[in-house]
Amino acid sequence: MDFPALRLRRLRATEALRALVQETRLAPAQLIQPFFIYPGKGMAKPIRSMPGQFQLSVDQALNEIDAAAKAGVRWIMLFGIPARKDPLGSEAYADTGIVQTAVRRIKDRFPEIGIIGDVCLCEFTDHGHCGVVENGAVRNDPTLELLGRTAAALAAAGADIVAPSAMMDGQVGAIRRALDAAGHPDTPILSYAAKFASAFYGPFREAAESAPSFGDRRAYQMPPPNAREAMREIELDIREGADLIMVKPALAYLDIIRAARERFDAPLLAYNVSGEYALVKAAAKEGWIDEGRIVREILTAIRRAGADAIITYFAKEYAAEAAAW
Repeated sequence: MDFPALRLRRLRATEALRALVQETRLAPAQLIQPFFIYPGKGMAKPIRSMPGQFQLSVDQALNEIDAAAKAGVRWIMLFGIPARKDPLGSEAYADTGIVQTAVRRIKDRFPEIGIIGDVCLCEFTDHGHCGVVENGAVRNDPTLELLGRTAAALAAAGADIVAPSAMMDGQVGAIRRALDAAGHPDTPILSYAAKFASAFYGPFREAAESAPSFGDRRAYQMPPPNAREAMREIELDIREGADLIMVKPALAYLDIIRAARERFDAPLLAYNVSGEYALVKAAAKEGWIDEGRIVREILTAIRRAGADAIITYFAKEYAAEAAAW
């Protein structure tokens, strides 16, 4: 049947019709809001490059989590800025570390909120790299034990999911063994399986105070041009025991998300990262874009590419707007 009998515009005529035939849907429950936990009390330090985001002491984070939960957000992700850093990032795996302390307090107040604990050393080391540094190089295998200890400490504190982001070879297997040995066999692992060495991370390094003091992370994060290598990374992590997988960043890597969705059955997340957030906020401030529409379009595109859930700094904003639709 051809035009004029077939008219696709018939189903676009009203909001009700458009909603009826909408192919890709995004609910607040599919969004994860990151938080940056800062030492002290009463602290809410604005992150200059991420307008609307803050480094928060735990007491202030509780208020923000309450607002996010009331808007419909069910999951959060925690990053920590410790009071003290050292070469081995010991605050990352200390029982009294800043993130572990935050997890316990959040769970006490919001037991229904799911918490994802990032497993990396970069925020906790004085050199800013994601692993143990020896003779000016990040050493893979000595880092694995510390990542395992970090994951076990987070699980013991009450984290629902641990998420290794250091991009060390074998990290998922090492963490699985550490979790099992520590009595946490049911704690899932969300692997940053395809994490690219991206320029879109710039604002995060201000937020987490994790910029490397020398060199960069291209020796362990993935080269942006490599799609086939991303599939190999994901496959290896699943074989090592990853329960969920992630592609990071999202927008410049929609093709990677689509390829991963078509190839793997594991739950797939994507990280709508700090640089993507900052670009939208900067343009919106100048009045160049409609921020609400842009955010909905971006998040829908990530879902349409194949992500089951999205880590995004827009989670609370989107959820609050969605409740009013």
